[in-house]
Amino acid sequence: MQRDLPRFRSCQVRQVEQHSNDHSFTQPYRYIDSKSDLNKVLVELDAQSRFALDTEFHRERTYWPEVSLLQIAWPGNVVVIDALAIDVGCLAPLMDSDKLVVLHAASQDLQALERVCDTIPQRIFDTQIAAGFIGCGVPSLASLYENELGLKLAKEQRLTDWLARPLSRTQLEYAANDVAHLLKIHDLFSVRLNELGRLGWVEAECRLLLEAHTANTWKPEEAWRKINGFRRLQGQAMAVGRSLAMWRQERAANINRPIRHVMSDMAVVSISMAMPTSKTKLAQVRGLNKSMLVGDLADGILSSVDAGLKSKWRVPSRPHSSLSRKRIRPVVDLIAVWVRQLAEENQIEASLLATRADIETLVRGEDETRLAKGWRAEMIGEPIHQLMNGEAALAFDNDGVILERRSHCPVS
Repeated sequence: MQRDLPRFRSCQVRQVEQHSNDHSFTQPYRYIDSKSDLNKVLVELDAQSRFALDTEFHRERTYWPEVSLLQIAWPGNVVVIDALAIDVGCLAPLMDSDKLVVLHAASQDLQALERVCDTIPQRIFDTQIAAGFIGCGVPSLASLYENELGLKLAKEQRLTDWLARPLSRTQLEYAANDVAHLLKIHDLFSVRLNELGRLGWVEAECRLLLEAHTANTWKPEEAWRKINGFRRLQGQAMAVGRSLAMWRQERAANINRPIRHVMSDMAVVSISMAMPTSKTKLAQVRGLNKSMLVGDLADGILSSVDAGLKSKWRVPSRPHSSLSRKRIRPVVDLIAVWVRQLAEENQIEASLLATRADIETLVRGEDETRLAKGWRAEMIGEPIHQLMNGEAALAFDNDGVILERRSHCPVS
């Protein structure tokens, strides 16, 4: 059943008096490029229960993120740590502690931290996730600072080369500003989330983000799931495609080049369909770069094809559903309309409430779905089960869609 949840106002621009003219701001910071200075920072952070963190890195031309800077802020302090000048691996115990780490849009920062510290924080608060639970959508850091604090981040350094040295004062100020006021945002959002009874929801969502990162950090055997067009493959071609996807990811990691630079998705699908067993047959596959037809690259491709041909692997089957494939789509479409309306009414970002994939997974009867656990199960999962069991129905009312108990009285 649809439940009444606390009502609240949308995100409002909160002006800070000293910045009411909306000019960009500069936060005092310390630039850390020596091991001795970094050790002092660690001593200072040891006394803190929380800190804010951000990273600057590039990944356009590499498989692994090339981390340039780590920015850390705690009350009265902001430091910009040069990850190219010093080994920041000594931050690992800090990440493994029970301290709360406040980040914004944390996914890519987690990848960067994994690379340089060989670990990730154990507890995080993602301000972008939190924003989605209080009616702020999925804001960028710049819009979050402007809307909540009345502060404007400078934009000219967004596409800067963080790997260049020396870094300019403007670059360092930009990096420091990114992290400087995240703790203020954490304080503001924590109050509003507590008022709404949703702080636990955000904490649970942040735990899911950490779990998803850990689960997906390095699994070449799952690389096939990201191949565009993989579902076009049939039978043994699927096993070949999976084998090629594994080889492609492992090679990209070994030579530290983006996966797409090793082989495109289209090439993976084309080779999987053709299943060549020699360089002559490989050369007959349409759309392949000439570099793929010679040397160790061709050898790797053919070895992967051979491994796939010998494999008995098939795409894992989904649990049986009482609904046919054709009938599932309109059911999911209808439920998705209700979910979007529910999200709007309660001012929760719709993608945080439930994605289309979440809904379809639940309708199919699969166990691994977010809608079967925690607050989502109560708010969405249980009502959908009632709908699927014929105990509830969706109806149009006042230009909207409502979920109500089914009368079992058909319209004649």
